[in-house]
Amino acid sequence: MSNGDDDPADASEGADAADDAEEAGGAGESTDAAAAPTLPDEATEESLNEYLDEIAERLDGAETEADLDDIEALLDDAEAGLDEADLPEPDEDDEDADDPRGDLEGRISELRDGVEEARGPYADDVVDAIEAAASTLEDTEWTAAGRDDAADAVVAFVDAAADAVDDEVDAGDIGPDTVETDPASAGDEAADEDRGDGDRIDDLVEALDAVAEAVADADLDPDDDAETIAALLDATDDLEAGLDEAEEWDDLETHEQLRAQGYYDVLGHYKDFPVEWAALKEHEARGNVDMILLALDSLQSDFMERHCLEAFERMGKRGKTEASVEKMLGRAEKRDQPAIRILGKMAADEATETLVEYVPEGSNPQLQKTVFKALGEIGAAEAVQPLANQLDPEGDTEELVRPHAARALGLIGDTRAVDPLADALAEDDSDDVRAAAGWALRQIGTREALEAVAEYGDEHSFIVSTEAEKAERALDEASATA
Repeated sequence: MSNGDDDPADASEGADAADDAEEAGGAGESTDAAAAPTLPDEATEESLNEYLDEIAERLDGAETEADLDDIEALLDDAEAGLDEADLPEPDEDDEDADDPRGDLEGRISELRDGVEEARGPYADDVVDAIEAAASTLEDTEWTAAGRDDAADAVVAFVDAAADAVDDEVDAGDIGPDTVETDPASAGDEAADEDRGDGDRIDDLVEALDAVAEAVADADLDPDDDAETIAALLDATDDLEAGLDEAEEWDDLETHEQLRAQGYYDVLGHYKDFPVEWAALKEHEARGNVDMILLALDSLQSDFMERHCLEAFERMGKRGKTEASVEKMLGRAEKRDQPAIRILGKMAADEATETLVEYVPEGSNPQLQKTVFKALGEIGAAEAVQPLANQLDPEGDTEELVRPHAARALGLIGDTRAVDPLADALAEDDSDDVRAAAGWALRQIGTREALEAVAEYGDEHSFIVSTEAEKAERALDEASATA
């Protein structure tokens, strides 16, 4: 304190020193460090809130990652102080009761979120965004126009990235020449003949990979290179927007997709309604399996689904391709009976394993009938024993189903079925089963099989005796030609 006797010069020197100290305090890091808030010795609700107020003020002024690291450390101290603080607990029976600890925990959490929001951006964020765009390019089914727009978006991004990086990255690594595909010629028919759509997409993906690699290798600093990173992120935002706006197949209406894929090209004019059905009938006549599959996948109406399946059933072996068998197998695995019938008409031995699993399903006799016939048409030798097991009158197979098992064995024509068929002919109480067994034995056609049937010529059952007479004639013809 002054007593009035101080030398004016001394007072002036003191004031100058104070001014110098104040100026130094506004410019130096050491003063910032000294100004860091200190955790109160006595942690109370009031003192901890004051401490968090100072941290919040410090967060507002943070400029570097190091500043944010310091704030994280201060928040760690705040949590430790809160853990040790003796704060009143809220009344559990009063929903509106104060909860000092919960309120302080909420403030700390909000400040931590603020620290995370203030961090970055980082070069890794740019690389992640570029890789996401590359995945979009590869995973999307583009229309021709959409592919061209996607190429334009990539070229624009590469240009923007090269402008943004300046000296931080070798712009030659990510310049426009990085994209080998000329987007102006992407829709050109001659260019399309030389390069497939997949090749052009591969070029675009490689271009993005080159940019991502260049950015990763540049080791951009989130503080020193913040403007460069921000510019790159702006460019990736534009790239994402460009890809979002590019046209995908899923953006088209179903009829537009079909038209683009040539489904309607077979029609000189629309002579039937709906036109999809008219085109389907023409594709069936021409054996265009891929177009029928396209219609089956694209047209969701029950009407067109039924007609597509009926077309395959009528086409039989003519409709058998790797793709059509795979499609029908997928449906057959869900016990779809039209698909099972189609696999039989196709003689698709690839379906044998799946269909044999359904042979003993006595709870679904209609499915059994469909499966038995399909296995017979396929000629599935692996099904002989499972089908023979269904002839047992003491088993679970219904009487109306057993004749179908016998006929399937006849279609397969395997001699291993002779004995079980002969047993059914001799012992079954159902004339339908016995007649079917006689028919099956005639289809197998060996002397043993024919003789097993021929001995029932005097049978009281007309349908059984008819089979016996046919077998006897076959034996006579075989003897005459021997």
